[in-house]
Order: sequence, then structure tokens, then C-alpha cells
Amino acid sequence: MTPGDPALALTDTVPDAAVPDYVRSLERAGYYLDEAQRAQLRRAWIAGAAAHEGQTRKSGEPYITHPVAVAQVLAELGLDVETLVAAILHDTIEDTPLTRADVAAQFGETVAELVDGVTKLDKLRFADRQEAAAESFRKMLLAMSRDLRVILIKLADRLHNMRTLGAQSAEARRRIAVETLEIYAPIAQRLGMNLIKAELQDLGFKALHPWRHAVIDKRIRSQPLVRREALGQIEARLAQRLALEKLEHRLVGRVKTPWSVYTKMRGQRRSFDQVMDVFGFRVVVDTVADCYHALGVVHAVYKPLDGRFRDFIAIPKANGYQSLHTVLFGPYGSPIEVQIRTREMDLIAERGVAAHWAYKIGVDGGGNSAQSRAAAWIANLVETQRGTGSSLEFLENVKVDLFPDEVYLFTPKGDILSLPRNSTALDFAYAVHTDVGNHAVTARVDKRLAPLRTKLASGQSVEIITAKSAAPTTQWLEFVATSKARTAIRQQLKQLEHEDAVQLGHYMLDRALGAQGTALDRIPMERLEAYLADNRYTRLEAMLADIALGNRMPSQVALALAQQQSAGGAQRPGAPAPQERILITGNERGVISFAQCCLPIPRDEIMGYHSAGKGIVVHRLECPNVAEYRKSPERWVAIGWDREVSGDFSSAIRIEVENRPGVLAQVAAAIANADSNIDRVEYLERDSNIAVLRFGIDVTDGRHLAEVIRGVRRLHVVQDVQRT
Repeated sequence: MTPGDPALALTDTVPDAAVPDYVRSLERAGYYLDEAQRAQLRRAWIAGAAAHEGQTRKSGEPYITHPVAVAQVLAELGLDVETLVAAILHDTIEDTPLTRADVAAQFGETVAELVDGVTKLDKLRFADRQEAAAESFRKMLLAMSRDLRVILIKLADRLHNMRTLGAQSAEARRRIAVETLEIYAPIAQRLGMNLIKAELQDLGFKALHPWRHAVIDKRIRSQPLVRREALGQIEARLAQRLALEKLEHRLVGRVKTPWSVYTKMRGQRRSFDQVMDVFGFRVVVDTVADCYHALGVVHAVYKPLDGRFRDFIAIPKANGYQSLHTVLFGPYGSPIEVQIRTREMDLIAERGVAAHWAYKIGVDGGGNSAQSRAAAWIANLVETQRGTGSSLEFLENVKVDLFPDEVYLFTPKGDILSLPRNSTALDFAYAVHTDVGNHAVTARVDKRLAPLRTKLASGQSVEIITAKSAAPTTQWLEFVATSKARTAIRQQLKQLEHEDAVQLGHYMLDRALGAQGTALDRIPMERLEAYLADNRYTRLEAMLADIALGNRMPSQVALALAQQQSAGGAQRPGAPAPQERILITGNERGVISFAQCCLPIPRDEIMGYHSAGKGIVVHRLECPNVAEYRKSPERWVAIGWDREVSGDFSSAIRIEVENRPGVLAQVAAAIANADSNIDRVEYLERDSNIAVLRFGIDVTDGRHLAEVIRGVRRLHVVQDVQRT
């Protein structure tokens, strides 16, 4: 279809009598549009209807009814005409002959960009449906970063699909419901769109567990008369006191949804009656000052529960949500949850980024607006996705960031940062800046020194101490909670590992070439380049890294490179290589690893084995597996400990103790007193008298391990202790 097609030129010729009801319903929802904009809306409907001609939904309805319904959802939120037009046309580029150029020519470049942002990547080939969905999400995110309206269209599209899910197969309903609950509902919450979020959650729950939804919904609707009377009496008393204080207000009871009841029953292990035994009210007033005035009034009517007051006006949530939350002692022994907010806050709480839509630069409503916070979140996701290896990994990282529970923290300058619950000081460091995280050493939490793994609580002040020489370690991945931190650490580790691998590969190849009577810098450049090309290496560094990782043997590479060297001074192939040892300093990253079978530590007699894909794996000489490795002497690597070795190394001790209460705590205390960290504990044997435990611990070297063993052996409950 081209812009000149008659179907697209019919725009203003359709008589009102021929306009179907679903289009009229859209036009009523868009009552705030002017006459020219309503005409543009109708033109979009005609173009979309022509493009989707002959296509139907699984329910049998004409396909065009779906995109028009999506536009209606957005019109009810008060979105601009460009968004509504893009919503009507959002499936045309993907599913019809209409092209992006056609859309741009008829409705402008902005509409075309929005439609393109929503379009899935069905034309590309993926390994499976999961990868295709993840790649579609990545593309949608990049479009969101250019214009937030893309995600609003996508959310409205998902909402209408959920409303009409009944026509899908059982398997499709389950898949779509899970995706909705895991991704789209949390995104709506992250953008502050609570009305959309609540409906997506409830429809997802209904599709996933129809019987549970039906039972809970019926119980909610058939509340006992006693509860309805109690609710009315509490509401009347609150309203009376607010009126006496001359506070203009709107007081409404909050109705629980089946999904919220179900999640509380599961998460808090409570019965239906326990969950429902809570009264909820919302007080909407005119100004922020009125919010705090109303708070004093409700606290005067019913006593507040200690520790249950939250001020989200002074410190808004990450999605821009603002409100006062308090819980009161009710007259019937049931708690009363009260939310107090202004009309503007109420609108933002329900509609989020769609509440006050502004696109002109400078019209952003301030730093706390839902739009500016959403834009900051999306910018952070864009930065994250650049460092992820695959769409699936990126999607998993996004899911981590969508958890609703947050902590609010202060920088030394008094700025507020919000992070997911269970975030650590290291997450805070990466939230400040990637470079701060990469060079973090320790933190000051409320002006006290604290390790980077320290979990943070709302209201704390955090300062990060950095050092240029500091760098991420793989252990950091075990305790960070945010996707930004995890992605940045992985990216930096890959870079550091590659640099270490190149350096070690260079050393190993030079040593192997020395056995052939030459050196790397004496190999003619054309010979080296020919060898790299023959083995499909674009750069010398790539081959050196492969050598270090055990994917290519240095002796074989050296033999091939030395073949055309002059015979003078060359050693015959197979002559023993000079045994200059590689020395371990403790700063090796990824290229040298320590075998889990014997857990070598500094001062142990060790050997290195060149393992494909793993690099050099270090074993103790007394390790039982060494006998097997003797069968491949070409893979042995001369290795030892440097004079200055830093860092902690994993070890394990087997302890035989009396089996009685408190013994485990005594042993753990003894290990801690020897300045060793416990990684894991497991029972190997246990009867009524004796228990045998295995402790995985961190030590600096053999002397430190001996100190730990001596400290444990002094305990009178310990019968035997030995290294495993």
C-alpha cells in the first residue's frame, strides 16, 4: 500500500452514520482533542482499517477493533493525538503491506517513530520464542529511551490483549499471563501507572489461576454485613473530624483486588480472613500543608501504630509516587491503613508518567516528576543493556530492577538515591557512577566504616571510598542486588580477564618459542600474520588469550611459528623447555583458577595444569587427581607462589564435635576469632553423640589456616580437626 492509495484518501469522506460504535467510543474518550485532532484520529482509523482489511482476531472480530481499543485505553489516560494515532497504527508495519515510509508520509515522522518502536522483531530468526521476546523487549527499551510514549502504547496493547485473552489456547494464556505478571505489570508500577498495573495483575492472576481468582473474588464481593457496617462507621468518624477542621477533602474506602489478597496470603502466610481484617482509606486534599494537617486529624481520631508511618511526600518513591502512609488502631481490633495525598499526587499515583504529559524541553515538572524519574530509570537501563552479552541476560537484569520494594539513601551532598531492597554499599557505588563502583574499596555508612557487602536501610547516608588500584572481583557478583552493578562488574571482569590472559599467553608462548631457539619478537611479521590468518585470528591478542585459556597449546603454536626459522642455534623439537615458573600473586583474574578438589592455598606445594577453556588450574601436589594429569605432561605448567601473595583463598576443614546445642556457634566463633570468614557449613555425619562438620573458610595462607585449626582445637567440645 502506498501513500497515494485511494484507501488512504477516503479520510474525510466517511459519513458519520457509517462510523462503527468502537470508533465512536474512542472519540468520546478523546473528548479533550480539538476538531482537527479528531479528524486526524478518524483518518488513522480509515488507514488502519484499510491496511488490516481481511484480518481477524482469534475471537472472529475485525482486527482493526484491537488497535482502536488500545487507542481508547490511552485516550482515557489523556494522551496526545500523536500517541493515539500511533496506537491505531501500531501493528501495521509488522502485519500489513503499509510501510514506515507510508506512515511517516501520512501522519508525520513522530508517529512513524512510535509505531516502529512498538513493532516486534518477528522478521528476524531467533533460537526460540524466549529469545525473540527478549530481543523485542530490548528494541522496545531503546525506542522508549527516545520517546516514553512507546511503552505507554505497549502497556495499553498488553492490557487490551489481557482483556480479550479468552480466545487464546490454554498454553498461550498461561505464557502471556506469566509475561504480564513478570514484566509488564512491574513496568507499569515502575512508571507509576497504578491503575494499569492493578488491572494487568488481576487479569494475569485470573488467566493463570482462574479457580483461585474466582474463589477470592467471590469472598471479597460477599463481605459480611458486620464488616460493611464497621467500614461505614470508621469512614463517618474520620469524615466528621476532617470537616470540623475545615479541611476540604475527598475520603474513599480502598477496595482490595483478588491479586493483592492472593499475594499477601502467600507472602505473609496469612489466611483470607487475616488479610481482609484491615480497613483501608484514602484522604485526598488540596495542598501539601493540608496533607500533614489531615495526618494530625486522623492520628487524633485513632492512635497510630508505632513504626508504621511512611512519608513519601518528603522522599518520593522512584516512580514519582507521593503520599503519606499511616496505620491506626481500629475500634474493632483491626488496623486501619490510611493514605493522605493531594489531588495532583492522586492523579500521578493512578496515571504515573501519563498524568502530565510534556515533550517540550524545559517543561518537566521538576526533578521529582514521574516523567523525569522514568526517563532517568530508562537511561540507566540503556546504559545497562550496552554491557550485557545477550537479550536474555538483559531481560533478567531488568526483572531484578522491577522489584517494587526500595530503600532511600542519601549521598554526602544530601541527594537522594533509591535502590531495590537488599541493595549493598557496592550497589550504591555503581548507582553513583560506574567508575566509582569499579574502584570502590570500602564505604562509610552513617559516617562509620562498613564493608562493600553491607546491606543498606532507608534513611542512611552513604559515602564510597575509592582507590585507583582497586578493581572488581568475581565475589562482588555474589552480593550485589542491582542490574547496573551486576552488568558493570561482569563487563569489567571480562576486560581485566582478557588483559591478564593476553599477558599470560605472551609469557607462555615466549617460553615455548625459547625451547625452539627463538622468541616472538624474532618471528618475521609476515610469518606471524600468515599463521594468524590461517587460524582465523584477527589480532595477535586473541591468539595469546586463547593460549592462556588452554584452547591452544603454546608448544604447538611455537613449533608452527619456528618451522621456517634458520637451524642455527635452534633446539630440536621436543627438547625440554626452560622451567621458569609462573608466580601467583593473588591478583590473577580468570586465567588462573584453584581446583575445588584440593583447594590449594599459599605455602602449599603446587602444580599447574593447562585445561581447555579454563586456563591454568592449580592443584596441590598431593591432590589425588594429579596422578591422572601425569598422563599429559605437555599440559603441565611450572607454577609457584610469589613472595608477596595477597587476598583470601578458599580452604576447608573437617571438624568432629560433640553433638549438643550451641556447639556450632562455638566453632563458628573460634573461626571468626582467627580472622577467617565462613563461606559454608555442612554436616557430613551425625548421631546422638558425635557430629562431623565441614566448614568452607577463607584464609590468607598456610600459616593462617594453622591458626584457625589451633583455635578450633582448643575448644573442649572438639574431638578432632583436620584440613580436607
